[in-house]
Amino acid sequence: MAEPSLFAEARLPHQRSYGGVFFPSVLAPNSGIPPPSLSVLTQAIKTQKPYLESLVREAGTLLLRGFPVGSAADFNAVVEAFGYEELPYVGGAAPRTNVVGRVFTANESPPDQKIPFHHEMAQVPEFPSKLFFFCEVEPASGGETPIVLSHVVYERMREKYPDFVQRLEEHGLIYTRVLGEEDDPSSPIGRGWKSTFLTDDKSLAEKRAARLGMKLEWTEDGVKSIMGPIPAIKHDESRNRKIWFNSMVAAYTGWEDARNNPVKAVTFGDGSPLPGDVIHDCLKILEEESIAIPWKKGDVLLVDNLAVLHSRRSFDPPRRVLASLCK
Repeated sequence: MAEPSLFAEARLPHQRSYGGVFFPSVLAPNSGIPPPSLSVLTQAIKTQKPYLESLVREAGTLLLRGFPVGSAADFNAVVEAFGYEELPYVGGAAPRTNVVGRVFTANESPPDQKIPFHHEMAQVPEFPSKLFFFCEVEPASGGETPIVLSHVVYERMREKYPDFVQRLEEHGLIYTRVLGEEDDPSSPIGRGWKSTFLTDDKSLAEKRAARLGMKLEWTEDGVKSIMGPIPAIKHDESRNRKIWFNSMVAAYTGWEDARNNPVKAVTFGDGSPLPGDVIHDCLKILEEESIAIPWKKGDVLLVDNLAVLHSRRSFDPPRRVLASLCK
């Protein structure tokens, strides 16, 4: 007789069903077997990877809850067990710090700030295909990481604003961001140019920016980065559907600090401004379709970055959520 699986599918009140598929997929330890150790968990991930990947492919997101993942090092071991190649965080906007191995802090912006919906690094050509999040310290209150299916947002936007979506498909988007020299932790997009391009050499920064298709214009105390035109709608080939793959709402409503005006942060690819009312309605659609599961200590969330957008709600500290990006 085959051994019982370590993993049992679980239901949470926050899940939604799309065509009979629960979003997100949730796995808990099988109650019929002894509680697993970390090494038993990582071994099970390796041996049952095709099953775990089938859940991610179907639902776009997988939550592992109730497993013995207590620290950043434990989380690193779980990420390693999946065997995906690491993606260096070059070109992203969020301030982050390396914790251990391939584990970083999630966006370090202040707790009272919301982080709007986005696909990770959708504003640069090299973006991660998978993201892992881990809850090391549960938030006192709030601090959820809402998720939403990208193709659902695309379909709703195309139905309501066909002309706007057609323009997006034809022209794409241009993203503009002004970066200081050093990181500014008070800003959700406060990553300075030195840590964005992992160098303090301006000519090397220019080369790395060019490799991303990004132009740099140096200012007295920083640099303006211009990315695009870059597609705003992509085709998810593995699922054969169109997706809302952009940081348009995040940039237009959230890229704001002492250096940046969010309305100028993103335009159509031909340089013309975006219609504010449509952007704010898109934000409403994102909120309506999203699911926000309160974090529990030890939660590991695997997100397919092509299928799902994510965000962050404001919170009362303490809260510590760590992240890892995969190619």
